[in-house]
Amino acid sequence: MTFDEEPIRTVKRGLDDMSIQELKERIEGLKGEIAACEQAILKKEATRKAAEAAFFKS
Repeated sequence: MTFDEEPIRTVKRGLDDMSIQELKERIEGLKGEIAACEQAILKKEATRKAAEAAFFKS
C-alpha cells in the first residue's frame, strides 16, 4: 500500500457534539471526498472500457 492509498483515519465524534460550523465544515469535506470518488470511478470505467475494446473485439 502506498502513501496515497492509505486510509484516512479520523476520530469519530458524535454529530450532537459538533457545532453548526463544524458540521458545515464536515459536509464540505465529505463533498470533496465524494467528488474524488466519482472522478476515480470515471477513470476506472474509462480504463475498463478501453481494455474491453482491446481484448473483446466482436
